[in-house]
Amino acid sequence: MLTFEQKKAIIETFPELTKKEISLKRLNYHFEDSLYEKTIVVEKLHPNGNGFVFVGDMPSYSDVAVKGLVNIRAFNEQALKEIIAKAVAYLSEDTTVEEQWEDAKGQKVTLLFEQRSWVVYFEGNFEEAFGTYEDAVRYLKDDGFDKK
Repeated sequence: MLTFEQKKAIIETFPELTKKEISLKRLNYHFEDSLYEKTIVVEKLHPNGNGFVFVGDMPSYSDVAVKGLVNIRAFNEQALKEIIAKAVAYLSEDTTVEEQWEDAKGQKVTLLFEQRSWVVYFEGNFEEAFGTYEDAVRYLKDDGFDKK
């Protein structure tokens, strides 16, 4: 397990992050150029080595806490660098993912990931929005749609 000082040194290799001291000698690291309201990438880095990194709803992290945070207490150097890089990319890219879905009647819908929401469009018109990909897929499958 990395020490507080080691984690701090790794985090500070990301020039786009700004350190802010908070209570109990803990540190937050902000990404001020975030495209979203959320700017804290590393949250509550504590002298005991505990801390969190914001990953939102990135599908590659299954151990996410309620607020989209992953505990980095046991992370090694490579894992810490990787998660911080992904978090910065997540907050700085207006990523759009698009999928086509079709039902047995040949009706087509589009599922788009836009601005952190999964949105279903039918014939170009807004149909429904979801907070997670899983909820959107469940909705589409319940209505008889399959991914094409």
